[in-house]
Amino acid sequence: MKKAIAALTAVLIILACIFSLTGLGPIAPVQESLKLGLDFQGGVYVVMEAQTKATGEELADLMERTQSIIENRVNQMGLSEPVVTVEGENRIRVELPGAENAEDAIKTIGKTAQLLFLLGNGSVVLDGSMVKDAYLTQGQTGLPAVGLEFNSDGAKAFAEATKQASSGKIFNINTGVTDRAIYISLDDKIISNPQAKTPITDGKAVIEGNFTTEEAIELVQLIRGGALPVNLVEVETSVIGPNLGIDALQSSVIAGAVGIGLVLIVMLVFYYGMGIVANVALLLYVVATFWVLALFAAVLNLPGIAGIILGVGMAVDANVIIYARIREEFANGKTLRVAVDGGFKRAFSTVVDSQVTTLIAGLVLYQFGTGPVKGFALTLMISIFISVLTAVVVSQFLLKSMVSGKISPKFFGAQHWMQKITPKLTYIKHRNKLYIFSAAIIVLGLVVGLIRGFNYGIDFTGGTRLHIDMGEVVAVDDIRDIMKENGLEGSVVHSGEGNKEIVIKTTSALDNELRQEVLKDFNAKFGTTEDDVLAIEHFSASVGKMLTNNAVKAVLLASACMLVYIIIRFEWRFGIGAIVALAHDVLMVIAIYGLFNIPINNPFIAGILTVVGYSINDTIVVFDRIRENGRLMKKTRLEELIDTSINQTLVRSLMTSITTLTAILPLMFMGGKTIREFCVPLIVGILAGALSSVTIASPVYYELAKRGKKSKYVAKTAKKSKKNVLRAAAEQEEAEK
Repeated sequence: MKKAIAALTAVLIILACIFSLTGLGPIAPVQESLKLGLDFQGGVYVVMEAQTKATGEELADLMERTQSIIENRVNQMGLSEPVVTVEGENRIRVELPGAENAEDAIKTIGKTAQLLFLLGNGSVVLDGSMVKDAYLTQGQTGLPAVGLEFNSDGAKAFAEATKQASSGKIFNINTGVTDRAIYISLDDKIISNPQAKTPITDGKAVIEGNFTTEEAIELVQLIRGGALPVNLVEVETSVIGPNLGIDALQSSVIAGAVGIGLVLIVMLVFYYGMGIVANVALLLYVVATFWVLALFAAVLNLPGIAGIILGVGMAVDANVIIYARIREEFANGKTLRVAVDGGFKRAFSTVVDSQVTTLIAGLVLYQFGTGPVKGFALTLMISIFISVLTAVVVSQFLLKSMVSGKISPKFFGAQHWMQKITPKLTYIKHRNKLYIFSAAIIVLGLVVGLIRGFNYGIDFTGGTRLHIDMGEVVAVDDIRDIMKENGLEGSVVHSGEGNKEIVIKTTSALDNELRQEVLKDFNAKFGTTEDDVLAIEHFSASVGKMLTNNAVKAVLLASACMLVYIIIRFEWRFGIGAIVALAHDVLMVIAIYGLFNIPINNPFIAGILTVVGYSINDTIVVFDRIRENGRLMKKTRLEELIDTSINQTLVRSLMTSITTLTAILPLMFMGGKTIREFCVPLIVGILAGALSSVTIASPVYYELAKRGKKSKYVAKTAKKSKKNVLRAAAEQEEAEK
């Protein structure tokens, strides 16, 4: 019965995966329930910064009211599922998926100053907060008009204003002539100036003029948006064309499928029967992750795909740790059933410790991350929980069911040629050489980066990036001519198939109006249109400062939390060794970026923080084995004990690095530019983590442990010497008596 249940469970998991991902069968495809991010469906996001000195509760109240007003303004655009969120303490992020007219959307959102009603003499009579409603109506001539309705305070103020304006006693501040207009100002620009013919005392008014329907609707939307309690400045903008989003989705799905497929093959080749179980659990991990994302209405974007694929590597990592233990138990003469039980028991703490450290990094990343980085952190944390569940619960049930009857140890995977690989290398003896090797790479990379200058992206330095499909190959000099005409400096490179696309990066941040002027010049000279603009990115200089500060805080906080956890689970010497190894990994990634001039940008920060969590996995596994061997090999010299522990876990470390890289590399080469920027630091970090667990973490622990033992020996010897001296003095004194 147990075998039958296990077989049925495996079949159901496979069918659920097929039905959920393909749409075949009774289960609706999971993609219909997923919310796709801007980078998949195209659209606009804008981040605006509040210009205020308010702090604490006052600032929180300002941002909450601002968010509510912008939500009202955005909801009137008729877009599906717009998102308006407070980011950090003083920023508002507005995401508009599927916005067809990106620049108009930015223009509408960008009108962020207070809405004011003024007389011709410049005096403010009321603000937008007193407007109860604005709506589309018809004027006396039958043309489109804008109706206004004020609240009680607004009605009184508007009655007094129209009384003064219609009296003919108000003189224009600029011309000095009689002015009967009520000026409506937004963002210090006059958006309407209706004439007051008579006093209006009922709290209602109609603005008439030669409006088109579209112009009247736009004015209604702006007035209805109300008065923002604080001025906002555009600090970050991204526009992604729908075609670019579709291409990114297709390439990411293909790359992800290839990566998962390769991992399934690797597990079969190296683990046979256990590999089959791992693959079933892995399929459950994939489909469960997507359904959990759908259940929580999480937005799936390119960084999220990277988080899911990294989770594949982590799920396999847990299985590899368990399977390595099972093989060891079987090699020690135990039956398959006992070996499976013992393998899970011995591996459980290692799996939990290694995953918790990554979870800490995910939590910190979610707290300090912004936009897409939060999506990456969320999918990473979900992946951790599901990977542990599938590896510990599902795999254990299926494996124990397999060994409940007669099964060949070779088919099961308990006997494999990998077990013949028994390295007997010495690491502690050569630790100084290993220190020098790592230090040389780090110093070389940092020196090259500092001398040549690190390749900071515009999200650190500030600037604007324009990606345009020119339809033909265009000379770079022609592009530079337009840039010079607009007073712009920066770089121009060809891109896309046949070099028919261009990417312009300016050193100065261009706001929406300046971008429109530049694009108009492109359209006039090359015949391009708005549809040819594939993507726009805009970052102010303050964004880079915020990213740097958040990154430093996040790394320090994550490291501190991990240190506390490792000290609790192990001891302080292990904690220090792990943190030194983490510093090595972070510096190694930065050094590689400096050495090869790889762009440093927002995804780089996410990659660094993930490295902080993920690269410690190998270190935890080695430390766990050192701790275990310390109880079993009490008479063994510490140097030999550590070397033995590293050799025992070396094959497992290589396997987990191989499987994780197998999952990520297809994304690196097939997933497009954005997702590649997440993958590069992950790949470097995985390799650096595998290196540091051997060359840094364990030797540092040895240095500290050796010093501690020596100190105890010296203290004990000194204590004995003191006793001998006192005894001799007492004997001498007794003899003299």
